[in-house]
Amino acid sequence: MIRFIRQTGILCLLMISTCLYGAAPAITVSGTVTDKVSGDPLPGVSVRVKDTQTGAVTDAKGHFRLDVPGSASVLVISFTGYATQEITVGNRSSLLITLETSSSSLDEVVVIGYGKQRKGDVTSAVASVKRDDFVKGYARDAGQLIQGKVAGLAVVTSSGDPNATTQISLRGNSTLMSTTEPLVLIDGIPGALNTVPPEDIESVDVLKDGSAAAIYGTRGTNGVVLITTRKKSARPATINYDGYVSVQTIARKMEFLDAEDYRRLIREGFFVPTADEKYDYGTSTDWLKEITHTPVSHTHNLSLQGGNGQTNYVATINYRQWEGLFKRSKNEQLTGRADINHSMLDGKLKMNLNVIARNRVYFSAPNYAYIYRQAIIRNPTDSVYDYAGKWKEDPNGYFYDNPVRPIYEVDGESRVSETRYNGNVVFTPVRDLNIKLLLSSVKSSSVTGYFETFDHKASETSRRKGYASRGTSIVRDNMMELTGDYSRSVQRHKFTVLGGYSYQDVTFEGFSMYNSDFPTELYTYNRLQSGDQLRLQTQGEVGSGMSSYKNNHKLAGFFGRLNYAWDDRYLLMLSVRHEGSSKFGRNYKWGTFPAISAGWRISKESFLAGSGFVNDMKLRAGFGVTGTVPTDPYLSLISLNYDGASRFLYNGTWVQPLVPVRNPNPDLRWEKKEEYNAGLDFALWKSRINGSIDLYQRDTRDMLYNFPVPVPPNLFGSTIANAGRMRNRGVEVLLNYDIIRTKDFGLTSNITWSYNKNTLLSISNDLYKTTNDFFFAGHTGEPIQLTTHRVQVGQPIGDFYGYKSIDIDENGKWIIEGEDGKPKPIGEAQPNDRKVLGNGIPKHTAGWNLAFRYKRLDLSVNMRGQFDYQILNFQRLYYENPTIKQYNMLKTAFHNVYGKRQLDNPLAYVSYYIEDGDHWKVDNVTLGYNLDLGAASYLKQARVYASALNLLVITGYKGIDPEVNRLGLDPGNDSRDKYPTTRTFTLGINFTF
Repeated sequence: MIRFIRQTGILCLLMISTCLYGAAPAITVSGTVTDKVSGDPLPGVSVRVKDTQTGAVTDAKGHFRLDVPGSASVLVISFTGYATQEITVGNRSSLLITLETSSSSLDEVVVIGYGKQRKGDVTSAVASVKRDDFVKGYARDAGQLIQGKVAGLAVVTSSGDPNATTQISLRGNSTLMSTTEPLVLIDGIPGALNTVPPEDIESVDVLKDGSAAAIYGTRGTNGVVLITTRKKSARPATINYDGYVSVQTIARKMEFLDAEDYRRLIREGFFVPTADEKYDYGTSTDWLKEITHTPVSHTHNLSLQGGNGQTNYVATINYRQWEGLFKRSKNEQLTGRADINHSMLDGKLKMNLNVIARNRVYFSAPNYAYIYRQAIIRNPTDSVYDYAGKWKEDPNGYFYDNPVRPIYEVDGESRVSETRYNGNVVFTPVRDLNIKLLLSSVKSSSVTGYFETFDHKASETSRRKGYASRGTSIVRDNMMELTGDYSRSVQRHKFTVLGGYSYQDVTFEGFSMYNSDFPTELYTYNRLQSGDQLRLQTQGEVGSGMSSYKNNHKLAGFFGRLNYAWDDRYLLMLSVRHEGSSKFGRNYKWGTFPAISAGWRISKESFLAGSGFVNDMKLRAGFGVTGTVPTDPYLSLISLNYDGASRFLYNGTWVQPLVPVRNPNPDLRWEKKEEYNAGLDFALWKSRINGSIDLYQRDTRDMLYNFPVPVPPNLFGSTIANAGRMRNRGVEVLLNYDIIRTKDFGLTSNITWSYNKNTLLSISNDLYKTTNDFFFAGHTGEPIQLTTHRVQVGQPIGDFYGYKSIDIDENGKWIIEGEDGKPKPIGEAQPNDRKVLGNGIPKHTAGWNLAFRYKRLDLSVNMRGQFDYQILNFQRLYYENPTIKQYNMLKTAFHNVYGKRQLDNPLAYVSYYIEDGDHWKVDNVTLGYNLDLGAASYLKQARVYASALNLLVITGYKGIDPEVNRLGLDPGNDSRDKYPTTRTFTLGINFTF
């Protein structure tokens, strides 16, 4: 049957060709396609006979062979990243074709919502970063691949934890309670930045404005990150291996007192030993060194791809074993992916199957944040072990522990497994009409175990024999999308129509249990029922427990889009999505999200058509409405729970009281973002200079907030409702410059800069109101016990709020600025004396990326910076105070404050500890060399490289790293327990067979 269909298709194609070209005899044309600058052959280039389905793809040596209908035939040669060419065959049978790269080529394809589009036709703010432009070397996820390369996208690596991911935010903070991170799609399927290994990613496209993201409705408010994995290649089988080894060090250490400093201070009379308190225990211990090591990590990525024009495939295996800075911390992961494509019925039916399986194992037992704190505050003259070889604990009974002990007196492991299946079928019944069905199923599960030995300090303190817990969780995400698109060109008119339906069903469920007092340590966390506390809890003792949960939400949407172009000069895009979510209240189950954008190709006008300087210039403007659904399901429904902790005995039966935990809100709905965007795209001087400028305004309406309400008539004291408004305004600039472009030498520069201003416009409406127009966020922790930020109407998110210190008196006490602006002692401070002390969100973000090439040698330098923001340095706040003698302190604690004298004041949250966070990072430097393979036919390409990540930081900030948390309502807090950031050195190799 298949043979019959294939033969019938060939016959039909011959008949059509005969009709189109008459009786002209077929001509066999062969040729080679090379890079114009380097002269290297280009594999995978599409060579197609114009206006037909006839085509070929170049092989590994850039060769192709093709039968064309006649000498009048025109060949269209296209390849991603290169300018498309059209060549008339004439009487030639052999062709030598050279393609010129053009980063701003109008024919470059970018990924947009539910499809692809020529860059020249895009009317929205869309940024695209291709594989060749990724940050090289060690990268933990897709976020680090594009750090500093997309204007307006802030990518922050605030932790050195090998299990952490990067933080990304686009165009500022636009919510109070919902997530601020963009929607991440892996080949169209929802995922995360670390779903696929960075080595397996082909491109990352970012939909930045509302007109581009509105096609995703309630998921598009924070922008959309589209990750495209390495795809099909119609060429002979190719094997690629990419492997590297990385070594990490602490990027910067805070300088605490060492053992010699302690002994000197004892001699100077600062530390005065007493019968109850001792400061010199006779040893010298570097506590930070005791809990850390030099982590060595390695990553291996093996891929196989090949096939022909009908069936092709990509298969990859990625293995990583990453060590953390702290002892026993690790992240071991194995990821496999297979992508298979098949075309039949003369290309009318195309099928794709993609499978990703990921398994991750990491040591999750100790609380490394707590361990780090204990290490930096412990007396450096104390020792890890006592004379009997047992763990040495604090003899004075202070609130710190031996930091090494919890690393080895626990056992624990977390295993995370994720399997993603997705397949799609594309049917093209007639030319340019595509009907696509996509089905996906994602299942992610985790199993965690934790155990404390009988000798663990918590076991000793609680007089119990061990403690263990076990937990599991499962996420199931099923999605179906049916889309259809039709493209047509009629004279000067060109349009594409898209329509579709999407349905998503997500379920979360999990279970956890803990117990203690075990008969043996042998079982660890694998036999919880043997613990005695499970039995004793029925007698009123607390030492065990269990919990479980399950929730589900659904999302359905209908969407459509029209793209129109006239004469390649005037461009228009219209889209709308009508979407419903089970998370909404019964009065607002559905919402509509429209968008419109337009473009004017000024360079196509007669007054610029002949310009030798302006190659392309496009003015565009757009408006779009997107939304954000509430984070949790069931928030619109009343909820009553049984309170197990308050159970009581009644007539011989245990009774659990029923208590309200949530009020109903039938009007609960999506947060709505309305965004205006105006931009200019340009390419100058033979496209050697190109870039874009964007201006935007994002207004978020109906923001969710938890409002206090009276009881009665309400059952619960607060209700989540839509009320607030917020605004973000900003500017984004991208500039690419091919400074030198010759066969042997190349130098390119990429610059990004963005500015954002955030304003909270309101947090109330006519129905739901707050007593004040502000609320507090963030916290210093004990013993200071003050909030760190204030969120106020009319002001930006991220304002630090505390006492403004202006001097120090003769006794070493803080002098602050009072509410009336006059100095006053901090001992007389009142709550109204607190002021805005700065803001934790950078207003300016910049990146500068340089790429050098000399023959086979290449060097890339990636730099980025953030400016005009402040950081609350928690380590200075807590450890730069000489009055806290029971804990170790920073050496700067003995410096004169304001150049006068040493501080003699209890811990206090004052502006002295808030510093400017402005910084410039030489973030990544990679030096590579492409080996000369000579006559080695089996080895097509070989490259070696060395890379350094987080190499240099230029800043006046005194903390570990000015790159701190930017998300939430308390950005800029540099926690005293933060996992230290690291500097990474990498050696890698790449082979292609």
